[in-house]
Amino acid sequence: MGAQQALWKLPAGAQAAAVRSGEVTAVEVVEHHLERIAEINPAVNAVTQLLADRARADAAAVDRRRAAGEDPGPLAGVPFTVKETTAIEGVPTTYGAERFRHNVARSDAPPVARLRAAGAVPIGHSNMPTLVLAGIHTRSELYGDTANPWAPGVTPGGTSGGDGAAVAGGMAAIGLGNDSGGSVRIPASFCGVAGLKPTYGRFPADHRLGAEDPGLATQVLVVDGPLARTVGDLRLAYEALAGTDPRDPRAVPAPLYGAQVPRPVKVAVVGDPGGKGVHPSVRKAVEDAADALRDAGYELCEVPDVPCLDEALEVYGRMTLAEFAPTWPVVRTLLGKEGHRYIEMSMGARDDVPVDVPEYLRLTGARLGIQRAWAAFLDTYPLVLAPVFTEPPFAPGLEVRDQESHARVQRAMRLCTATSLVGVPAVAVPTGVTQGLPYGVQLIGRAYREDLCLEAAEAVERRLGVITPIDPRS
Repeated sequence: MGAQQALWKLPAGAQAAAVRSGEVTAVEVVEHHLERIAEINPAVNAVTQLLADRARADAAAVDRRRAAGEDPGPLAGVPFTVKETTAIEGVPTTYGAERFRHNVARSDAPPVARLRAAGAVPIGHSNMPTLVLAGIHTRSELYGDTANPWAPGVTPGGTSGGDGAAVAGGMAAIGLGNDSGGSVRIPASFCGVAGLKPTYGRFPADHRLGAEDPGLATQVLVVDGPLARTVGDLRLAYEALAGTDPRDPRAVPAPLYGAQVPRPVKVAVVGDPGGKGVHPSVRKAVEDAADALRDAGYELCEVPDVPCLDEALEVYGRMTLAEFAPTWPVVRTLLGKEGHRYIEMSMGARDDVPVDVPEYLRLTGARLGIQRAWAAFLDTYPLVLAPVFTEPPFAPGLEVRDQESHARVQRAMRLCTATSLVGVPAVAVPTGVTQGLPYGVQLIGRAYREDLCLEAAEAVERRLGVITPIDPRS
């Protein structure tokens, strides 16, 4: 593998193997990605703060470790992007907002530190909706719109849309995003890459904005997760990111790979969660994935629905808005022009009375009941195959166009929302291309059984193929 080969086209695992073997240097891998960023980022606008010199220096350090006979790590030299929510030491963590333009991080966030420890190299921050509150489409006050490399007329999704677009376009082999209701899985699906939403507590994290810890809803809903072009690369990132850290008491020392489950593994197929409608192209994606799993030896079981979907959506909405409402008058001023519309439409969609303390406590109990119902369901079916988003990728800004469009987008992402409340893991995996746009599905599993989700997603990928990297299309 000569230095002239386009190293950015390779999966992360192949890049790392080439560095570890001495076939190429980590510096060469980084330089190829910097060239790719220079070539396509002006059109895509996924990478916000490019860390070119720092990435070169970090890569050179990886090469020195290898030359000294040290293990350079399982992700040696692999470039990754980091969402603007997540701290890289010495770099502003802006959240896409003018207010935080100079908010320089004092240390790496736990997942960034873990990827570094595995030999990976942060190459830049990535775009997101302002403060993750301005919508599903990736548009920030500081950095503007990110384009979907498949088609500029559709959104790359969000809120980790910068990572999805960067990985799909070959600007980074791995993206580090986060997910509290689909924010890794939706951009993975819309950009034609794979994404992992881990179990609550699987990866250590630090989601503080400032010194104070967030409220309960943010504590239990938001999880960091990787995006990559192959499921094998997700597995490498998963192994690097998992574990405990004194900075996050939520992280648990669960084994990476659990006990064998009875074979054939039962997979509950839910083509239309809640019976609220699903687009034919999305339904076909589920059918194609089901065929792939059936051929791989899984037992596919059509089931009417997942447990407690409507109740989960109600609890999610009421808990998050109850925590959020007191700070909204201040937060609203930080979102830039029109950035307030998404949250205000979410508030306007709820006509129930404001949540008081007794009601909030009831909601926390209701969440546990929903988790219990899901645990029983997943005891019968270790995996669930379902849509990520029940409609095709949509036009940028549809979710803030009007109340009806807002409701339509919320409805389409309903299973992502519910599974975030429950806290179970899910892997989004592409199933192919229809009319020029990528489609995918998600495989949802038992708590701390990411291994089962990854194994099934790999079976889908083997049958249906990897569809990125791609060149941006006009």
